[in-house]
Amino acid sequence: MIQEDIVAAIAAADHVIIHRHQRPDPDAFGSQCGLAAIIKASFPDKRVQVTGADSPSLAWLATMDHVEDADYQNALVIVVDTADTPRIDDDRFNQGKQLIKIDHHPNDDPYGDLAWVAPDASSTSELLVDLVTHGDGQLKLDNTAARLLYAGIVGDTGRFMYNNTTAHTLRDVALLYGFDFDPSAVNQKMNEVTLGQARLQGLAIDEQHMRISAHGAAVVVISQADLQHLGIAADQYQAAVGSAGRLNEVRAWAMCTEQPEGNYRVSLRSKGAVINDIARAHNGGGHPLASGAKAADRAEIDQIYDELDALLAATPKAPSESE
Repeated sequence: MIQEDIVAAIAAADHVIIHRHQRPDPDAFGSQCGLAAIIKASFPDKRVQVTGADSPSLAWLATMDHVEDADYQNALVIVVDTADTPRIDDDRFNQGKQLIKIDHHPNDDPYGDLAWVAPDASSTSELLVDLVTHGDGQLKLDNTAARLLYAGIVGDTGRFMYNNTTAHTLRDVALLYGFDFDPSAVNQKMNEVTLGQARLQGLAIDEQHMRISAHGAAVVVISQADLQHLGIAADQYQAAVGSAGRLNEVRAWAMCTEQPEGNYRVSLRSKGAVINDIARAHNGGGHPLASGAKAADRAEIDQIYDELDALLAATPKAPSESE
């Protein structure tokens, strides 16, 4: 099994460097730093580093290490939670002795000497719990790893609200609950927003920023001026991505956030209709109900809105969609 090969590669390595994707979310940070904690607990003599840009909004979970170019010599490099190589944070990922990919996104960009990709898993953090439990005792969880992996699972399941939450997911969470950390404190921290983020959530559903089609497609456009007025940092706008989805009238939506360069990051979400094909058509990809894309300008945003509307017109409502 691929899990056995990955555990064997970790056991054989003296030095491990772990990467994840740019603009990290809790699963990226949780799986990256959770895996580092697992390796440190299992093999105290190994050198383990995590690399990538620090995220101020996730500093309560972990911070990154300073990794020199020379550190990659003979190192095992593991990339977690990253579907394609352009999104890997720190482009030195291919300078080690061996490369491993562990991910739960569709495998649109196969890479690595070893790759474990399981799109049915709720999160990469869930996969790492499984890596420990199927590792014949070679890998160990500790309190630090349990807290990080719990945060990752909670983040990618929307606090267990999304349909990627399975019985297996909850069994893994029950295992993590057996360790000495405070799940309620993690939940509370992940539920917190700044005043600026709260105001952005309101902005995202007002009539000046959001439009909704008769079929339940919504598009939200947030400008750089909006972000600057509210004091929203580059890694904080994601707090408003789910706002449109709380509306009964909305079945699928795109939140389009203007970047300093003038183009837009597009966060696509759906309550039932599969939207990752639309994401792929606009320089993106991701999960069937949660994907990311890019739009060059307002004209491409209009195109995405029209494609969402056409998709919903042709797609009956799923049981998960409210009446």
